Amino acid sequence: MKSLVKTELGFGNLFVQDKPEPSVGKGQVKIEVKYAGICGSDIHTYEGHYKVAAPVTLGHEFAGEVVEVGEDVTEFTIGDRVTSETTFYICGECEYCKTQDYNLCNHRKGLGTQQDGGFAKYLIARKESVHHLPEHVDYQSAAMTEPLACTHHAVAKTDIYEGDIVVVIGPGPIGLLAAQVAKSRGATVIITGLTNDKVRLDKAKEVGIDYTVNTQEADLKEFVNELTNGYGADVVFECSGAVPAAKQGLDVLRKKGQYAQVGLFAQPEVSFDLEKIIQKEIRVVGSRSQKPADWEPSLALMNTGKVNAKALVTHIFDITQWDEAYQVIKSGEAIKVLLTPID
Repeated sequence: MKSLVKTELGFGNLFVQDKPEPSVGKGQVKIEVKYAGICGSDIHTYEGHYKVAAPVTLGHEFAGEVVEVGEDVTEFTIGDRVTSETTFYICGECEYCKTQDYNLCNHRKGLGTQQDGGFAKYLIARKESVHHLPEHVDYQSAAMTEPLACTHHAVAKTDIYEGDIVVVIGPGPIGLLAAQVAKSRGATVIITGLTNDKVRLDKAKEVGIDYTVNTQEADLKEFVNELTNGYGADVVFECSGAVPAAKQGLDVLRKKGQYAQVGLFAQPEVSFDLEKIIQKEIRVVGSRSQKPADWEPSLALMNTGKVNAKALVTHIFDITQWDEAYQVIKSGEAIKVLLTPID
């Protein structure tokens, strides 16, 4: 079968190759992929900034149909519409595994990074990671369950109450999903971007986000203060991974506000204003990926229409069109790009 494979580390080295169709093992499910999303980490992997177990088929955001089940699998049958968590292997023994915080297991292996993923016609998932799709969740939406679960994970780490003012910095797919999840909790949500983010800020309005702010044209702090009688935002989700954005996020928070870092920084060491954290008694939390508890709530948010993931899909290519997909992402033209398999 045709697979989009990261053949070795470094920039590029991503090729369509013929690989054997995978065989299902005990406790495993074989899925025929319908759509697979390109994640920011796939871009980092392509550019050589993110290490994977090359050679490996990329793609960890996907949805499809069960075509075969292994021994001891009774939860799924052929024809089931499904998606899957990225977790393929865990040690099962560490403290994090015992609490199902698999995203923190040091021995975890993930689909699309250490194990062949969704940029192919078929993949193998462990049955514990697979989820049935609810009635009103189509394959394109379902292919975005993983990034939605990441944002659900981040929002769950904060306390959001009805009427809270929440600022989401960065209108990429993660920011647009985080904004919708925060809004589902009853918050009034502001999402920020730059001038070249116009398409994304317009999309935020389309999916029901309360306010959009181009921070190159308007003063975010002034805008937030007008909404809050000068107190500042209750919660900030920094989803861009840009250092100036992080500093801005701390600045617009109220005293006793909550700051969640969701975006990954290009540089491992970042200068933070610890004095501001102290003086304003800000609570800072990091959010890494997702865990099992985030998946069913994420599917429910899409099923009930509280999150419109499909609206973020702007481009669909097949796996042979990686170069085109990469260009529309890097140019800022795309919001979310999905890939389809080929025979």
